[in-house]
Amino acid sequence: MDSKKRGLFIILAIVLIIVGAVGGYLTNDFYSNTKRTITETTALTGDGPKKNVPLSDNRNTPIVEAVKKAGPAVVGITTKVYDRNVFDQQVLVGEGVGSGVIIDKAGYIVTNYHVVAQANNKKVTVSLSDGSSQEGAIVGVDPLTDLAVVKIAPPDNMPVATLGDSDQLQVGEPAIAIGNPLGLEFQGSVTAGVISALHRTVDMESQRFPLIQTDAAINPGNSGGALVNADGDVVGINSEKIAHTGVEGMGFSIPINEVKPIVKELIEKGKVVRPYLGLGLLDKSTAAKYGLQLKKDGLLVARVYSDGPAANSDISEGDLIVAVGEKSMTNLMELKQILDSHKPGESLELTVLSNGAERTVTIVLGTMPEATN
Repeated sequence: MDSKKRGLFIILAIVLIIVGAVGGYLTNDFYSNTKRTITETTALTGDGPKKNVPLSDNRNTPIVEAVKKAGPAVVGITTKVYDRNVFDQQVLVGEGVGSGVIIDKAGYIVTNYHVVAQANNKKVTVSLSDGSSQEGAIVGVDPLTDLAVVKIAPPDNMPVATLGDSDQLQVGEPAIAIGNPLGLEFQGSVTAGVISALHRTVDMESQRFPLIQTDAAINPGNSGGALVNADGDVVGINSEKIAHTGVEGMGFSIPINEVKPIVKELIEKGKVVRPYLGLGLLDKSTAAKYGLQLKKDGLLVARVYSDGPAANSDISEGDLIVAVGEKSMTNLMELKQILDSHKPGESLELTVLSNGAERTVTIVLGTMPEATN
């Protein structure tokens, strides 16, 4: 073989060796990548072990972190509903399921009044996030604000919610609803949206304070559950939803700053003691429902209750209360918030318009009767 052919042969051999090495490297790398891809895929689909795939940072979002923090403290509350048959025997006719939030290590849980309203012997079943359940006792209820407190024997390492500051909420910030829509088979469900609005009024006649509006889905069974901000703090207790045909994305929550003092009083006294004027009042919007038109802003005195504090004053039906202290009155909720900031035995100064003339009337507040409360 001449030197020219020998050189060509050597070059060809070198090329083959390089191609083989590169091919082997690519094959091993391809196998390694394929193996990694299969592992990640099976971890996502549930077809294989998941421990080899850590949660990536882009999936560990603020909402995920907030739910991890608040979710374990949200419980299910089941109420057994009984009735009596034709033989006057007590029979179980159904169950109601709602939600609740553990608020301290002593085992106190806040929920809605309507969740526990039909509880037999003030007993409910509380389903914890770890899958266990136990009997809970109703400590106190407040129908006027749709709030109630239940107590359980606290297990070891019981999760407790962090209560936030609802006065700091901003329209447009994230809102997360956690609860048990449609029953315990959907326990711990999470829906997310934003704070749609603050200081909302749904029913001026019965509502005692403004509500938080959110588009996070709130369905039957979510009542009593948590509305959570992006920090995982509970900022509201979900209470009701507008459920008319064609209306979606309008859920309402009781601000946690309104919840705190009520819960404190329910734990201490079993009820909320409220001051009482003894007046039946209508503002412009409620008066219009009865076909009455108020020419001025204020609260129309529709009734003076004979057993109330105002009965001993010179306020008469048909008068118009235009101010309480220095605060002008334009709607019923303003008066309710003023009353809730006072205690029975304290005095209120009312500016009353009667036959075109204004006068000042001072009333010593009584205690609201329990039947009214």
